[in-house]
Amino acid sequence: MLQRLAIILVLFSVVWCHSQTLSPDAEISVLTIGPGDNLNDAFGHSAFRVKDQTHRIDLVYGYGEYDFDTPNFYLKFAQGKLEYQMSKHNFYDIYRFYTHHDRTIEEQVLNLSQDEKEKLFRLLTENYKPENRKYRYDFFFDNCATRIRDVLQQAVEDSMVFVGPKDFKAKTFRSLIYDHTGKNNWGSFGIDLALGSVIDKTATPYEHMFLPKYIHAFFATAKLGNRDLVKSSSVIYNRKNKANSGYFVFTPFVVFGILSIIIVYCTYCDYKRGKRSRLLDAIMFGLTGLIGTIIALLWFATDHTATALNYNVLWAFPLNLLALAQVLRSQQKPWFRKYIKFLIILLALMALHWLFGMQIFALSLLPLVFALTVRYIYLARN
Repeated sequence: MLQRLAIILVLFSVVWCHSQTLSPDAEISVLTIGPGDNLNDAFGHSAFRVKDQTHRIDLVYGYGEYDFDTPNFYLKFAQGKLEYQMSKHNFYDIYRFYTHHDRTIEEQVLNLSQDEKEKLFRLLTENYKPENRKYRYDFFFDNCATRIRDVLQQAVEDSMVFVGPKDFKAKTFRSLIYDHTGKNNWGSFGIDLALGSVIDKTATPYEHMFLPKYIHAFFATAKLGNRDLVKSSSVIYNRKNKANSGYFVFTPFVVFGILSIIIVYCTYCDYKRGKRSRLLDAIMFGLTGLIGTIIALLWFATDHTATALNYNVLWAFPLNLLALAQVLRSQQKPWFRKYIKFLIILLALMALHWLFGMQIFALSLLPLVFALTVRYIYLARN
């Protein structure tokens, strides 16, 4: 008897959950979480908040979680095959987490009709089912911010019209990244190294919304028919401390500047002695070849859309790994000098790509490229 009663209660709860409707006083809002101190949270976060005091609901739905227990997690991440998943948390837990990490929380209450709120809530409930929860993440075109926009458009049946915010100026994808990471730190250097020229095109206003910052900005001026999309806005929590900018001595420009001085100085010493530092050349060819191989694999062997057409291979040339055997020899074969001249041409092509805006490279590469040019010219002549 007790077993049957338990089964009936479980079935009743399942039916109730699927048929639950929101009260007329319910509100659905968009939460915009400000950037944190680390690279993985430097771009912020977006989520839906569903609040219904009548039914004692205060939930936050987001699309930015991933499971570290996924088999081959890091390999899938590198290949662009890692699946992200939708999350659901109590608002109090979200508030406590982000205030603990001192990240700003802004809220925009959406000006939705009762039917639109019901449809959006049903979509969120449906998307959160285990069979629908996961999706293939794309940093620029399918992430925690773009999902907020797309799900809302689906709920209001594409009646949402975006109006450009005041003083809006379109930027390239790379510039938008710089706005959050800066230009002279290891995070931005890694991004500049891994991502190709495809992110140097100007993003459309719609594409700007891959960033939570622009979800907030475009939602603030958007329309639903003849009414504003956002009914009211507020700051739930304001960040108290400024982000840590790090130490100047550890910036990529300083580090590569020092390395470049070492390369140029060793080249000068080699010139004076009439010799060649094979260890220096071995390290230089080995590192540039290894970096170039990784760049090429990201370009051709992954599903990432932003790693294509990466002309960093012009200075970090993959075939330098094969030329490493010649570098270690006291006497090189005749073709090696022609290969060195070819590397100099590649550096010149890199400069042209940079000059004409085909790809913007990390500023910290300037001293390193200069040092490589000096070293290659010396090797070509000696």
